[in-house]
Amino acid sequence: MEHLLVFYGLVGLFVVAHVPGGPIPALVLGGAVAVTYLVRTREFDNRDLWRPQALRPALPAMVARWAVFSVLATAGVAILDRGHLFDMPREQTLLWLLIVVLYPLASVYPQEVLYRAFLLHRYRRLLRTERAAAGASAIAFGFAHLLFGNVLAVVLTVGGGWLFARRYQRSRSLLTVSVEHALYGITIFTVGLGRFFYHGA
Repeated sequence: MEHLLVFYGLVGLFVVAHVPGGPIPALVLGGAVAVTYLVRTREFDNRDLWRPQALRPALPAMVARWAVFSVLATAGVAILDRGHLFDMPREQTLLWLLIVVLYPLASVYPQEVLYRAFLLHRYRRLLRTERAAAGASAIAFGFAHLLFGNVLAVVLTVGGGWLFARRYQRSRSLLTVSVEHALYGITIFTVGLGRFFYHGA
């Protein structure tokens, strides 16, 4: 019941309420609350909030998969919506640079704290298997992206949510999964899909 209330009730209210300022302040606040809970929980290994040594062995597979996605995303925009190809770096260069710098810190890491570290730890007994837990994480992650009002954002984030949850389960490193998440997100904003994920659009 708590899982439904937090990740569907509260998030659903935020989606329909059109809160001024967009999702970033709520993400940062929610991430801070989740971190506070996790570090005070004896059963949670605080090293999972960073664990930098897990990044290097995961990089080859991460980069290979991200490169395939980047090629497909670029080709898709070039074929189906050529006018928007690389539109943000071309037309809103300063905003794009700010996203490249701030998005991993202000958006990606708080999302990973909430949808991976907190969700997968807090409800681990309810979800029982790792695949069930990853599925719950992916669906909740996609649901939150209803905020942007389009199907593409939800579909991509359900897929991304599964990928990031499985990465976290294997690496036990929020740094590793945040780097992977940031790679995909920055690619989306770069190639011309940013308007589907940008609250200020």
